[in-house]
Amino acid sequence: MIEQNTGLEMALPDIDESDVQAVAEVVRSGRLSLGPRLVEFEARFAEYCGVGHAVAMSSGTAALHVAVRALGIGPGDEVIVPSFTFAASVNAILYENATPVFVDIEPDTYNLSPAHVASRIGPRTRAILAVDVFGHPVDQTAIGRLAAAHRIPVIDDACEGLGATFDGRRLGTFGAAATFGFYPNKQLTTGEGGMLVTDDAQLAETARSLRNQGRSAMGAWLEHERMGYNYRLNEMSAALGLSQLRRIEAILAARSRVAELYTERLSRVDGLRVPIVRDGVGISWFVFVVTVNDEFDRDRLMGELARRGVPTRAYFSPVHLQRYVRERFGYRGGELPITEAVALKTLALPFHGRMTGADVDLVVRALEQSRDAASTRG
Repeated sequence: MIEQNTGLEMALPDIDESDVQAVAEVVRSGRLSLGPRLVEFEARFAEYCGVGHAVAMSSGTAALHVAVRALGIGPGDEVIVPSFTFAASVNAILYENATPVFVDIEPDTYNLSPAHVASRIGPRTRAILAVDVFGHPVDQTAIGRLAAAHRIPVIDDACEGLGATFDGRRLGTFGAAATFGFYPNKQLTTGEGGMLVTDDAQLAETARSLRNQGRSAMGAWLEHERMGYNYRLNEMSAALGLSQLRRIEAILAARSRVAELYTERLSRVDGLRVPIVRDGVGISWFVFVVTVNDEFDRDRLMGELARRGVPTRAYFSPVHLQRYVRERFGYRGGELPITEAVALKTLALPFHGRMTGADVDLVVRALEQSRDAASTRG
């Protein structure tokens, strides 16, 4: 229960008047689906990422599902995936009745461990689904080498990483396909929405068909060449995304500024580890997640912060220990020791591009004031 009204929000979209005007123009036009804004949004997004094709979807989850489906993954197939991720990364595999093979994470970036991936690849492995956790790119070189050696594709779940770079290349240019999400807490928002990007023209054509009820590009409206889904992105959302994309660098810079403020201010707070960014990586700040050391009870700390008007969130709850996954595959805990330990210690702080230095200071003071009450020293 939050007792103080600090006005702090966990996340906020960066919406300005140009975004409102862009959506209003579409509403007035009467063309609300499969129109010119969608076409332009896809073209500009592909150009931004540096790929040949972009296919807009109704969500990042839909984009992930379509990527799995378009690659022909199905029953009896296995897909390597981290458990330290949002459930959608795993659900996209389960939708096609394939089997997720969970791997542990690196203790610094919290991305999937290439060494553990190598140990889990088997004769039924059909893909690696790599997740750029919190906007920090995975080791694309190591994962790419593994995939090439075993002749399996990579799906890069970049839903949290729009604008991030690895060795100077933007996310979206790695793997057979990459996906992005545009929920309101993301760097770019369309309200609900997502995008699949690829350099594979055939995969892009299949994705366009799947997102539009299985219709072909040239077929009649009531003719369907395959079973598909209603995963279309409407024109209002596309217009909002296109408007946001025009100022994406300013949006990313604002979020980076807040992350820098947090990093500097939190350097004086004992017991917390700020995010680690590896050399050669350009992180795109989706959230700001700190790690609490063993001297503090993370959940007790969250309660103390809430009492002081500071909302927080635990990130992530391991997917392999979620009830529906445990019941299906029999996980009992202990299978992924780093994932399970990190999940008990990570804490997302209020974060968005409109936060001020005063907002950050308020959060930092609350953390300092809450430490004693959250101590495990008794």
